Amino acid sequence: MAQEKKIIHIGQIGCGTVGSGVISILRDNAEVISRRTGCEIRLKSVAVKDLADPRYVEVPESMLTTDAAAVLRDPEVDIVVEVMGGVEPARAFILEALAAGKHVVCANKELMSTHGGEILEAAEEAGVDVAYEASVGGGIPILLPLKQSLAGNRIEQILGIVNGTTNYALTRMSEEGLSFDQAISRAQSLGYAEADPSADVQGKDAAAKLAILASMAFNSRVTLDDVYTEGIEGITPDDIAFGGDMGYVIKLLAVAKNEAEGISVRVHPTMIPRDHPLAAVRDENNAIFVSGDAVGELMFYGKGAGSLPAASAVVGDVISIARNILSGGRMVGCTCFYDKPIKDMADVVCRYFMIFDVPDRPGVLARIAGVFGDNGVSIKSVIQHGMGREARIVLITHAVREDSLRATVKGLEETEAVNRIVSVIRVEDPAVDEGQGR
Repeated sequence: MAQEKKIIHIGQIGCGTVGSGVISILRDNAEVISRRTGCEIRLKSVAVKDLADPRYVEVPESMLTTDAAAVLRDPEVDIVVEVMGGVEPARAFILEALAAGKHVVCANKELMSTHGGEILEAAEEAGVDVAYEASVGGGIPILLPLKQSLAGNRIEQILGIVNGTTNYALTRMSEEGLSFDQAISRAQSLGYAEADPSADVQGKDAAAKLAILASMAFNSRVTLDDVYTEGIEGITPDDIAFGGDMGYVIKLLAVAKNEAEGISVRVHPTMIPRDHPLAAVRDENNAIFVSGDAVGELMFYGKGAGSLPAASAVVGDVISIARNILSGGRMVGCTCFYDKPIKDMADVVCRYFMIFDVPDRPGVLARIAGVFGDNGVSIKSVIQHGMGREARIVLITHAVREDSLRATVKGLEETEAVNRIVSVIRVEDPAVDEGQGR
């Protein structure tokens, strides 16, 4: 039954980059938010770690507290906004809020990718809502479209550039010829990368987001531990240059595919065709490419991080829940009604870009071709570059199982026909028939 309510109170846990943005939007856009919601949304309290810490936004001292429990148990607080990050104590705070009958808005990808099922189940038991649009893609609306607008589709795959730090670095390496270290240093100087960028460059941030996306798109629970992950630390200017010669661009790609054998979820550097929409996504921007059986191909593009873009998604969730409070309605809860297996990475089928150095003498290519043939790997295209006493071989395979490619790499490492393997990078090219996997 709808409630007669003129003011909906918010209690916020955390006041860092995203939390400051939430406060700014609620303050600066209060009038239009009130009109769109049908009531006033008022921030009542903000729990912080240290009252003396500097803030990105001005907050009245009367609102600040170091006692998160006081916010969670305040009977006037209708919606708890968790923007502190990390797994604990964020998980404990959210479960306490839900048990107290409060709705929750969460921007926490790490938490939702590891304990999302537990949190959504607790919300269902308590009869309240949990919304977490900001956990993936910052300000890009993607979770709500997957759950509602595209609910009539069978989602076949998701390809995503979901980490701005790595996309910025790869863009600068491609367009300016910077080394990996130089590109990351530039990203740090501009505020696009943390002082410790390991979660970004190793692919962990993107993997957490992909687990959430795959769970929602394929209606089966996928956790962070399910996602195969490789980072971009080993990408070199040569990879970018030779890939470009073959018509490809390198991106750290989050790939989720709903296949007959199970769900394939992986994050790794990937060659994509230069004419693919994702190839044009530059610098710190994010984009998520969705393929559905009815809708076809869609791409969601925009700022994937930052104070105001992420806060925009948080406030959007707050408004959705506030409307439900007024109407007596509920958001769509957990939709993981299947229990699909996670496909082992060894069984994944794709194409591969490879660079290796060989002695520049007769018979070498024949011996290399023999190693590929022995493992059932077919070569699609190959370029040879002379380098004095050595030659550099650059090739792309036809589609093949990952375990066959690994066996090929092992065979190449063991033959005297190869001095060293420089790079092995996966290729995603929707225009090419991938039905040749063995």
